Amino acid sequence: MDIVKNIGPPTGLKRWFFRLPIHIYHWHLGWIFGGRMMLLHHIGRKSGKPREVVLEVVHHDPADGSYIVASGWGPTAAWYRNLQQNPEVTIQVGRRTIPVTAAFVPQQDGAEIFARYAVEHRRAAEKLLPRLMGYKVDGSQADFRAVGERIPFVRFVPRG
Repeated sequence: MDIVKNIGPPTGLKRWFFRLPIHIYHWHLGWIFGGRMMLLHHIGRKSGKPREVVLEVVHHDPADGSYIVASGWGPTAAWYRNLQQNPEVTIQVGRRTIPVTAAFVPQQDGAEIFARYAVEHRRAAEKLLPRLMGYKVDGSQADFRAVGERIPFVRFVPRG
């Protein structure tokens, strides 16, 4: 795995494109994403205002109802830092709204999470995501594990 360049959050037209799924959820059409995307409702750590972001679900565990997502732009992503301040949030997956607690996944567990994701979603793991995040992978499990160790993951665990 090579680091191509340090890519930050999208700006301009790309930002609008990445935020379009939020509007799809607002139009009550979140069900079209099935279980692949979720809308995270969180609180800004500085402003205290409600914030929203749509994230790709990397893994869903039906046994405990938890969802795992990756911070593709690293630990400096605003939503990720906001969760560190206030981990009690809600998520929407499809038509369901779920109160959850955000738990930060240990770095060593990220390798296995991303390797499993790569098996289930080969094209995204090999072509799309590494390019968006600034990594160049050769398609090997070792490369996917190396990328997974660098990506911060968050597990959303349903509250009581």
